[in-house]
Amino acid sequence: MKLTSYTNYAMRCLQLAALKDPELIRVDDVCFIHGISRPHIVKVVHELGKAGYITTLRGRGGGFRLSRPAEDIIVGDVVRFTEGPLDVVECFNPEKNTCPLIGICQLSKKIQEATHAFMAVLDGVTIADIAANRVPLLSRIDVLEKPVIPATLVKP
Repeated sequence: MKLTSYTNYAMRCLQLAALKDPELIRVDDVCFIHGISRPHIVKVVHELGKAGYITTLRGRGGGFRLSRPAEDIIVGDVVRFTEGPLDVVECFNPEKNTCPLIGICQLSKKIQEATHAFMAVLDGVTIADIAANRVPLLSRIDVLEKPVIPATLVKP
């Protein structure tokens, strides 16, 4: 199973918002920290805002923050939102299925079982959980956020 970059970026935004709570997170900060292009993050933030996962504030001094406590945001729900139906194989989608073995194929049954197990694990994880190791995460992010000024540019 492979999740899209869109889901990955959404998780990074939500995790960063949980780590920095209650501060506002700027789109440019997400882009800089994770090395992701701005248009991708703008789209993700817009959609997360529309879905009610984050609150956005436009304009100078704007940004985004979680709209509810991190422990109330289930990773599995976010994955369902960002990925849509997890049609791992075509026979999961009755409208697109062309396989004549539908209903009797053991492989599709096992893939469906595996997909349910995958989502069950993600349903047991919250945004608070993925931000729980706060100190090492923030120390890594802080290094990335603060540009190093070469000694030759520092005035005595």
